[in-house]
Amino acid sequence: MSSNGIEFRSVSKRYGQDPSGPLAVNDISFEVPGGTLTTILGPSGCGKTTTLRMIAGLEAPTSGRILIQGRDVTTLGPADRNVSMMFQSYALFPHMNVLENVGYGLKMSGVARESTRQRAQEALRNVGLVGYDLRQPGELSGGQQQRVALARALVLEPAVLLFDEPLSNLDARLRREMREEIRSVQQRLKLTVAYVTHDQSEALAVSDHIIVMDHGVIAQRGTPQELYESPKSEFVAGFMGEAMLFPARADAAGTVSLGPLRIAPRRGVTEGAVKVAVRPEAWHIGPPGAGLAARLAKAAYQGSNYEYSFETELGPIFVVSADLGNVLGVGADVGLRLADHGVCVVQVS
Repeated sequence: MSSNGIEFRSVSKRYGQDPSGPLAVNDISFEVPGGTLTTILGPSGCGKTTTLRMIAGLEAPTSGRILIQGRDVTTLGPADRNVSMMFQSYALFPHMNVLENVGYGLKMSGVARESTRQRAQEALRNVGLVGYDLRQPGELSGGQQQRVALARALVLEPAVLLFDEPLSNLDARLRREMREEIRSVQQRLKLTVAYVTHDQSEALAVSDHIIVMDHGVIAQRGTPQELYESPKSEFVAGFMGEAMLFPARADAAGTVSLGPLRIAPRRGVTEGAVKVAVRPEAWHIGPPGAGLAARLAKAAYQGSNYEYSFETELGPIFVVSADLGNVLGVGADVGLRLADHGVCVVQVS
């Protein structure tokens, strides 16, 4: 573990005084190595925001220890932790211009006026906002306001930068731009970042590591590729992307039968009940008679692909096809086969 990052050691958090009450976070341990971006991902109520607030010092853990840069900060308040946090709302001061907004924290810390101005301008340069010093927040787009908020967090030179659902207020195109911007700045400045989101595609795009939380515990952690391609549970398989889960059986040799389809799992499985998680892009559409018999029930044009819903002996199957040259009509009979990617077998617990 790199000592200049974040470390949780057996941390729990219970709200309220009842010692038998439910735990919002239940005995979790993890590391965010220095200079990396780790995303804490999960559905509403899984404990991810509570975890982030404990890193920031806005919540105190009920038990366990929190270290930042190798220093025990468990009992320290936010001001003593050298962390900056970006919230969903940018919280810019409407009566201050961009430069004043970015330099506010430095000014409050007693930094000299000229040094504050220089550092604020450098922070704005880091987020691509040169020449915006005198603009008012109301004159900026949502994406530009986001960049000002990012510059304001960066100017304090925090040991750790925290993001709480930072892109949820932006439209799809701006979300993509800003996540690229955040990742670029993080890598260029070698920042240690903990990032909370419920959006799987956002997590996959920005992260070195992902921690998936479910009901206050860590369901799985690893690289984006590991979580997407090798989920270890039904929950993670279903949460990472739009995987459909099908009940199936593994035979004594470890081969899994899914209707007429045969799957050789990447990881060994024991004989018995399993679930097969299949991504929508993992289905190959072929002529009828080859693979799983399917009849097209619905089709939707999405610009770069078609979304198809097929009726099969396994139930409805959702397929994303990038083949815009051979568009299927409703009622078409086809055969569905599985690609090597986007398919994984999960042992039923």
